[in-house]
Amino acid sequence: MNLPDIEQVWKVNECNFNELALEIFQFQVKNNPVYAEYVSLIDKEPNSVDHYSSIPFLPISFFKTHKVITGLFEPRQIFESSSTTGQGLSRKYVKDLASYHGTCLRIFENQFGNLDDYLILGLLPNYLERGNSSLVNMVKSFMDRNEQTEGFYLYDHNKLLDRINTIEKKKILLFGVSFALLDFAESHTIRNEITVIETGGMKGRKTEITKDEVYQQLQNAFPNSHIHSEYGMTELTSQAYSNDSGIYRCPPWMKVTPRSDNDPLSSNALGQTAALNIIDLANLHSCSFIATDDLGKIHENGNFTVTGRMDHSDIRGCSLMIN
Repeated sequence: MNLPDIEQVWKVNECNFNELALEIFQFQVKNNPVYAEYVSLIDKEPNSVDHYSSIPFLPISFFKTHKVITGLFEPRQIFESSSTTGQGLSRKYVKDLASYHGTCLRIFENQFGNLDDYLILGLLPNYLERGNSSLVNMVKSFMDRNEQTEGFYLYDHNKLLDRINTIEKKKILLFGVSFALLDFAESHTIRNEITVIETGGMKGRKTEITKDEVYQQLQNAFPNSHIHSEYGMTELTSQAYSNDSGIYRCPPWMKVTPRSDNDPLSSNALGQTAALNIIDLANLHSCSFIATDDLGKIHENGNFTVTGRMDHSDIRGCSLMIN
């Protein structure tokens, strides 16, 4: 059996999702030593799995303690997570950056339209400072594709505002970590119509507030803007973007399913608060089936909201804010 390629993943639809998910599962459980050991330890017989809902999900904490890879390869890039609690970093070993960038681009354009129409700006100070960030790598690839010579701003808010105010021919899209966007909003007002994508939480820099409060403060400072959020993590390849109500939509090759927050092997009813399992078929050379520490609600159409974190889990910025 061969591992499906990324082109097959990009073409998946609801009709063949289950078939492709099972194919990837069978390959990964045979060629990913960490995943294989976990499946064995929970006494799950791989050949008994006949639907994606029955596939075992690897606890996300394994990315802190093990090298989670499928197959043997020399990584082109190693992404590292942020950690505000000193509990260690998660690492993602990337075989093919072109596939990662292509996946990110397809997700972005499906939600926001042609990338060429935008000037991409980034207010991501902590991610830039620590390096090896998958988010920065993604945003930089967008800038490179648009042949931008600059776009990242650390703490120079005046320079960022000047840049926004001088753009006339392109739509503006600003990726920003939550605490930095709120700092910017405290002393600056943007009258232009822009799109803001907030992510990353407070990183211990500010008092935690709800997602609705973040949206409201940003909307007050940027009255003509469109506020969205990005749900992504180091351990995954794909992202989900929210609408202005904080409801996230997955690309066709990604599904979020619920489980009991105290049992990684269970499932839970739709519409109830539950821990989130993620299927990311684009995570071919890592593990496509991950049990996260995030809590949320999943709607009947597959969209989802994030409501917080499980107790005792390392704080991940993208879901610090409790609704």
